[in-house]
Amino acid sequence: MIVRACALLLLPLLLACTVAQAAPSRGFDVLHYAVALVPDIAAKRVQGQQTLRFRAGQPLPTLTLDVGELEVTAVMQGNRVLAFEQGDQQLRIRLPTPLKRGAVAELRILYQGAPTFGLEFDPARDEVYTIFSTRQWMPSVDAPDERATLDLSVTLPPALLATGTGRALPTRTLADGRHEHRWRLDTPMPGYVYGFAAGRYQQATQQHGAVQLRFLSVDRTPAQLRSVFARTGDMLDFFAARAGLPYRGDYQQALVASTIGQEMAGVSLMSEAYGQDVLADPSQTALMAHEAAHQWWGNRVTCASWQHFWLNEGFANFMTAAYLQQAQGEAAYQSQVQRWRTRWEAVRAKGADHALVYANWDSPSGDDRTVVYQKGAYVLHLLRSELGEEVFWHGIGDYTRANDGRSVVTADFQRAMEKAAGRSLQPFFAQWVYAAAAAAR
Repeated sequence: MIVRACALLLLPLLLACTVAQAAPSRGFDVLHYAVALVPDIAAKRVQGQQTLRFRAGQPLPTLTLDVGELEVTAVMQGNRVLAFEQGDQQLRIRLPTPLKRGAVAELRILYQGAPTFGLEFDPARDEVYTIFSTRQWMPSVDAPDERATLDLSVTLPPALLATGTGRALPTRTLADGRHEHRWRLDTPMPGYVYGFAAGRYQQATQQHGAVQLRFLSVDRTPAQLRSVFARTGDMLDFFAARAGLPYRGDYQQALVASTIGQEMAGVSLMSEAYGQDVLADPSQTALMAHEAAHQWWGNRVTCASWQHFWLNEGFANFMTAAYLQQAQGEAAYQSQVQRWRTRWEAVRAKGADHALVYANWDSPSGDDRTVVYQKGAYVLHLLRSELGEEVFWHGIGDYTRANDGRSVVTADFQRAMEKAAGRSLQPFFAQWVYAAAAAAR
């Protein structure tokens, strides 16, 4: 009890720290990326060029971007070649003249590379697709608080189909017969939800209200794809109702060679093995629900820094269970809750529990991920029990709508839930969010 009292006294300081962690100043804001990629699937390499439009937030002599393992070959402003250096997976560009605060400029970057992750190649399937993180296939500010619009094109052999983030534009046929697939993302989104997938896909489409659904796979027939993703429209309806925000745009789901699941803006990737699991047992819809939930909690309402990652992943896990409760019954929900608690208690038992808000998220362990994904979802379940159905879901909806298109910290969520409850929730947040369980009891 003494330790818990101390936690309550420290809460204002903890809240101040979460604000400070929200977004380190970079000195500029990316407005738009225009990226053209040419993957070589057989060689597992990529060539790219990018136009970057940005605004200086302060006098700006240099620009720093994340580039992973890519090799930048040239940086230009108009016809002028700019000096740059690479190191520690970053690109530092020296501007010819420091930009004044508020000035907007464009740069063109040429690059190539053979990423070992982030851009996944499977030559046997004639497939290429992106997973976390974006810096491995395009120079970018690879941080969740940086939102920008995107034009993306990927040049591929004519036999391949593709899906990508944004509104599909007409495919161009080039002089050599290759196809340039193009997408435009009109709403600014975090760079980590940019991406694409391409392969010798079979496809199925389906209209669900105003949303066109599209399903892709190398291994599954169109009929099998419709069976695998039969619940997709229902999921989107459920999450839209809980958020109080309709889904916008079209939604595409692809089964790729191997992934634990990857959300993008308007696209979700899952593995072919998962698709087979769903065909064998149609109740195994949790993963696709998790990725669909991210279209609201993660993509539209985004943690401002990885220290608050539980606002993405804990939320997606919890909303998945809430969907299963509606679709499959109370036992399905309680089964998810028990899994979360069991996973978290194992971490706590070995002394590895942690507050949901991290001081840093540079090298997360498996235990850290359990805290963010499983404990984060379990804490939302406990908050639901504390507040009751009406107040809890009212708060979730208000929080989501108020922060649509924004980057948030945990204090934003706490304020929304306190407003819905009409009272302070400091004791709950001090015990379950801002302190490890061992210190909170």
